[in-house]
Amino acid sequence: MEKMRTHIFTALVEHEPGVLQRVASMFTRRRFNIESITVGPTEKIGIARMTILTSGDDKILEQIEKQMNKLVNVIKVTDLSVNDSVCRELCIVKINAPKESQKSQIMQYSNAFRGRIVDVNSETISIEITGDSKKIDAFIDLVREMRIKIVARTGITAMPRG
Repeated sequence: MEKMRTHIFTALVEHEPGVLQRVASMFTRRRFNIESITVGPTEKIGIARMTILTSGDDKILEQIEKQMNKLVNVIKVTDLSVNDSVCRELCIVKINAPKESQKSQIMQYSNAFRGRIVDVNSETISIEITGDSKKIDAFIDLVREMRIKIVARTGITAMPRG
C-alpha cells in the first residue's frame, strides 16, 4: 500500500466567476479531498492563484495534477513539495476572558507565538496568529482550556522557496 502524503498544488487560473466551482467540482467528481484552499489575485491582472492542500498517494496526486490541467480556465498547475515551499496560514482566535488575569495570560501566550491582539472587550480577546499550520494548531491547543468562542482560519497559502 502506498503512503498517503500531504501535498500543495498552486494553479494560475483566469480570475472570473465559476472557476473555483469548476475546480471544486473536479475534486468532488473524482472523490479527492481538499484540506484547504485559498484563492486571490496575482501580480497579473485577470489571473488568480489557487493554493490547494490535499493528500493522497502518488497515483492520486498525479491524477489531481492531470485533471486540474484539463480544466479550461486553468492556465498552469504547479506541484509544490511542502518541504521546499514557504507556507503560511492566518488564524484569528476569539477567547473568553472576562477577568484581567485571563487576558494577561492570553497576551503572554500570544507574545510567545508572535501573535497580535486584534480586539479586546470586557468579555473576550481576539488574537491573530500567522505561521505554518503546526504553529497555529499548537496555539489553539494551548488556549483551548480557556473556552475558545471562535476560530477562523484562512487555509494555507504557499510559494516555492528561492
